[in-house]
Amino acid sequence: MDPELSLSIRAAWLAYVGGHTQEQIAERLGVSRVKVQRLIASAMQSGLIKFFVEGVPAECMALEDQLTEAFGLKRCVVVPTTQVDPDDSADAIPALAVAAARQLTRVLDAGEVRTIGVGHGRTLAAMVERMPAAIRRDTRFVSLLGSLTRRSAANPFDLIAKLAERTGGECYFMPVPFLADCRADAQVLRAQRGVQHVLELVRECELCVVGVGDLGPDTHLLRTQSVTADELAALRDAGAVGELAGCFVASNGKPVKCEMNERAVGASLDDLRGRDVLAVAGGAYKAEAICAVLHTGLITELIIDEAAAQLCLRHQAGPAM
Repeated sequence: MDPELSLSIRAAWLAYVGGHTQEQIAERLGVSRVKVQRLIASAMQSGLIKFFVEGVPAECMALEDQLTEAFGLKRCVVVPTTQVDPDDSADAIPALAVAAARQLTRVLDAGEVRTIGVGHGRTLAAMVERMPAAIRRDTRFVSLLGSLTRRSAANPFDLIAKLAERTGGECYFMPVPFLADCRADAQVLRAQRGVQHVLELVRECELCVVGVGDLGPDTHLLRTQSVTADELAALRDAGAVGELAGCFVASNGKPVKCEMNERAVGASLDDLRGRDVLAVAGGAYKAEAICAVLHTGLITELIIDEAAAQLCLRHQAGPAM
C-alpha cells in the first residue's frame, strides 16, 4: 500500500473512530496539523470514510407517518432535502444513497436475509459506493433485470458485482439486454437456461432493492440508450408515467399495454409480489413516477427525499377542491 494512503487511513481512524483532535493526531503521527487536515481530506475524497447520520428532522418524521399510512408501507424514511434546487434529482442522490446504504447494512448485519434482488439506476449505484465493507459470504445478490451496458453507472451487473465484492457474497447476473429487440426475441431469451436460473433465484429473494424510473426528457433510460426517443414517446402515449424493475406503469400502478413491456426480459411484477421491496428514489420531478410505483402495491419500504415526499402526498390527495 502507498505510504501516504496508509497514513490517510490511520488519520481517518484516529479522527472518526478514536475521536482524537487534529492536534492529538498530529502529535501521534509526528506531522503538522495542516498535514493532518490534508490526510483526512484525502481519505474523504477517496471514499475511504463512510458515515451515517442518525435521526431525521421532525418535519421528515411527519412525512414518514403520512406516507406509511397513505400507501400501506411497512417502513418509510424521508431524508431532508439537501440540494439547492429541490427538483434536481441528481443532487438528491447523495442523501438517498446514504440512507439506503445504512438500511441495507442493517439488513445484512441482522443476518436474516440470504437472497437480495437488485434493480438499476444512479441512486442504487451511489448506494453501493457508500456501503461499508463487511463479510457476508452467505448472501446472494441477484439482478432483477437485464444489463444496461451503455453506461456502467446504471448497469445492474456492476451494482451486484460491487455488492458482492464489498460483502464477499455471491452475485448472479441476468445475461440479457434490458429490452429485447422484439417480442419474439424476448421469448427466446426468457427460455434460456441461464435466465431461467436467475429468475428462480429472484423468486427466492426475501428482499428486493429497486429504483424508480421516470419518463421525463432527462430519464436515465434515454441517457443509457436503453430506449429511443420514439420508444419513450410511445410509452407516454400508452399512459406510462414510471418504471419499476423494467416494467412501465401508469399512474394507477397498472402495467401499460405496450410493446416495450412485452420486450422486457427480467423479473415481472408478479415475481416481486409477496416479498419485501425497498424502493429508493427522489427528486421533485420524479414524484409522479414514485407515486405510480407505490400504487402497484408492491413497495413495502420507501426511502425518499423531502421534496418528492411532499409532492407524492399531494398526488395521492388529488386536485384541491
